[in-house]
Amino acid sequence: MKRQLRVGLFGIGLDTYWPQFKGLKPRLEGYVRAVQKKLERPGVEVVNLGLIDNPVKALEAGHQFRAADVDVIFLHVTTYALSSTVLPVVQRAKVPVIILNLQPAAAIDYAKFNALGDRTAMTGDWLAHCAACPVPEIANVFSRAGIDFHQVTGMLHDDPVCWNEVDAWIEAARVAHTMFHNRLGLLGHYYGGMLDIYSDTTLQCATFGGHLEILEVEELAALRREVSAAQIKARVAQFRKVFAVQADCSRAELERAAKTSVALDRLVKEHDLGSLAYFYSGTGNAENEDVISSIILGNSLLTARGIPVAGEYEVKNAQAMKIMDTFGVGGSFTEYYAMDFADDVVLMGHDGPGHIKIAEGKTKVRPLKVYHGKVGRGLSVEMSVKHGPVTLLSVVETADGKLKLLVAEGESVPGPILEIGNTNSRYRFSIGARKFVNDWNAHGPAHHCAVGVGRIADKINKLGQLLELEVARVC
Repeated sequence: MKRQLRVGLFGIGLDTYWPQFKGLKPRLEGYVRAVQKKLERPGVEVVNLGLIDNPVKALEAGHQFRAADVDVIFLHVTTYALSSTVLPVVQRAKVPVIILNLQPAAAIDYAKFNALGDRTAMTGDWLAHCAACPVPEIANVFSRAGIDFHQVTGMLHDDPVCWNEVDAWIEAARVAHTMFHNRLGLLGHYYGGMLDIYSDTTLQCATFGGHLEILEVEELAALRREVSAAQIKARVAQFRKVFAVQADCSRAELERAAKTSVALDRLVKEHDLGSLAYFYSGTGNAENEDVISSIILGNSLLTARGIPVAGEYEVKNAQAMKIMDTFGVGGSFTEYYAMDFADDVVLMGHDGPGHIKIAEGKTKVRPLKVYHGKVGRGLSVEMSVKHGPVTLLSVVETADGKLKLLVAEGESVPGPILEIGNTNSRYRFSIGARKFVNDWNAHGPAHHCAVGVGRIADKINKLGQLLELEVARVC
């Protein structure tokens, strides 16, 4: 059963105030309900515990959030409240917390406020606006308790900057949730000699969660034997609909790729995979070589439907691609191809599968007589990433045995590409091609990365904070 993201929400207040200031408590409870409505969206369940106003309720709220299995907590500061009404909630829940320091309006109506006359009523109205007051106290206690926290400061209403930031936190939490529940298939073995891509797979699980399913190429070959002629015909028709199949692609090669594609879908279904890293030569085994050399189109279809496939058994980049795809921006497998100093751009792409949903126009299918550096021949895809803003992401394994996220924003720009049957795009960066390459390389990433459309460095930074990962941004 697929689990959806669960977001915890609670507001804070001080029970001493309620008998002193008539109407204050229901007013603040209304604020919390307003926040709940803004947090609600498809695929997200909001667990709202309402207003927590004393330490007894705080302890119980912590147990309730823990029992509800929430992924993240939004703490809505509605008025002054004691830090003792906050700490037990977060301590017990043991999930990331975002403090919402939200004022109900841009400013107090000073003239109307001062005309109230009744100083008790005036104080009650002021308390309904003083969300900022206890935040330093909460931050102090969280810091001393070793609890990481994040803040959003703004207004409850009419503040798109504030709520866009909240949306980004929810998106980041959704990605972290997806990664924790993801099943990454590992098919084949590493490409011999690419020392940069060799990964500590236990570290991947310890950092992101998820499960790594070790797969045998022989299983895929066995499934392929069971593919019917009707299934092959239907998949070839799908190829012709989805891709721009070039005239020099033979029927035999299309059928060979279709047969493998159908078997791949079954392999993914049977193992409930959410992503895949693969490489295999098949040398000395004709059937295995036939499978692997006809895999590109099927892997491209998988990538397009949210099951990203990384070639060369690049586990780290399969993770990066899954992160980008879960953010909804694609995540295509890429590496440096060349530099164009005349136009100040970097050419980047890769052989093998591409993310056809983020292609500029229809992805072409071309026959290759040889796969450079690999065994076999067959059909490959040629595409450029949509022109416009892009984000690059690399999951980097550091020298001290940790992971970090490396990110850069740039632009996919039009211009000539290498028409060699591979994915290939031209990227321009605000710091220039030379500095981008130098700065990116200085972080010691593997030579692969994932590219997606749009600018999402800020969201990736939030994901890093939720996972307690360093995030390095080049541009």
